[in-house]
Parts: sequence; structure tokens; C-alpha cells
Amino acid sequence: MTSTTPAPPDAPVGLRERKKRQRRELLIDVTHRLVREHGLDGVTVEAICAAAGISPRTFFNYFESKDDAVLGLEPWDVPEAVATRFVEGGPTGDLSADLMALAASLLAEPPIGHDRLATAFELARAEPRLLAHHMAWIDRHKGQLASLVERRLAGHADGTASVEVTTGVLIFVTHMTFRRWEAAGGEGPVVALLPVVVAEMRGLLTTPDLGAGPPVAS
Repeated sequence: MTSTTPAPPDAPVGLRERKKRQRRELLIDVTHRLVREHGLDGVTVEAICAAAGISPRTFFNYFESKDDAVLGLEPWDVPEAVATRFVEGGPTGDLSADLMALAASLLAEPPIGHDRLATAFELARAEPRLLAHHMAWIDRHKGQLASLVERRLAGHADGTASVEVTTGVLIFVTHMTFRRWEAAGGEGPVVALLPVVVAEMRGLLTTPDLGAGPPVAS
């Protein structure tokens, strides 16, 4: 019988990913330092690259703009395989379970860390443009998720679920899991707290039969 030996911790793919993460964190740290020293408008991408010792071309492999680097944002898409599986009715066929699997995929990317996140929002509070930029980033991804949910509901009988409510639940659970991780000190994988948030939400929504509700005045 041929045994399969697991890849060692320092396998090339793992090492490459760690180096990418370290470079991304370096760019965020350098951007934060320069913006604190010179203000947002006093810092250019070229200055960030010079301080970090990388080329502008490399910078744009990680961030679309200087503002994205301040906030720690990155080009983001649901992995194609995950999106396709969800739209086609997977991975379990149960909408609630599949929605949580989708949420887990959104939380799988290692975050920038508690301290960097705090610095990002400290700088954003001093620069209204950054807050607007962050809200636009959220709205853009909300639209992507709503499109996935709409395609899923159009192709499968998932009860009385609506696109608005289903997308809202996905965004809420993802956001609250991230907030729990931040409140816990920003250590460890964010996705580990997803079951805690889901259990709490289900507990709150488990209510007695409310019947038809109060009469509506004519």
C-alpha cells in the first residue's frame, strides 16, 4: 500500500502565501506611518513604494489605490468555485447551511490584525474621504453578494426566502463575526467565531408562534 505523506509546513505554496501576506502588511504599515506624518494628501503611491522598497507595479498587485492601502482593502471576489457551487444549490442543498458556508469563505482570508484595523479607522475618522471610500467598497461587494443570492433563489425552491433578507443575513453574520473577532483581541482565524454568532442569532430568532400579528387599522 502506498502512503501519502502530507506536505511539510514550509511547502512552497505555503511559504509563498506567507511572503505575500507579509508584503501586504508591510505596505499597510508603511502607508499608515507616512499618512500619520504627512497627511493623506501629502503621501503618494511612489513615496509608499520608496519607503517599502518595492516597485509601483508590485504595489498595484496588492492594492488598487493609496486609499485602499490605508484601509487595508484589497481586490475581493467570492472564489469562482465557491460562487458556482452556491448558485447551483450547494454545498448541502439547504439554503441556511449553504449561506453559512458562503459566509465562511468570505471570512477565510487572514485579516490585517487588530492593531492595523484600529489604525486604519483612526486615520479614516480624520479623513472623511476614506470613510466614503470604505462605504463604497462595502456597497460594491453587497451588490456582488445580492447577485449570487438572486441567481441561487431563481434556480432553486428555497421556501419563501427573498433576495433582500437572504443577502442581509449573509452580510450581518459576516460583519458580526468579524466584530466578535476584533473584540476578542484580533487573534486566530476569524471564521472560528462564525458558529458562535450563528448560534446566538438562531437563539434570538427562536420565538413563540406570533400568529397573524396585531390587526391592521383600516
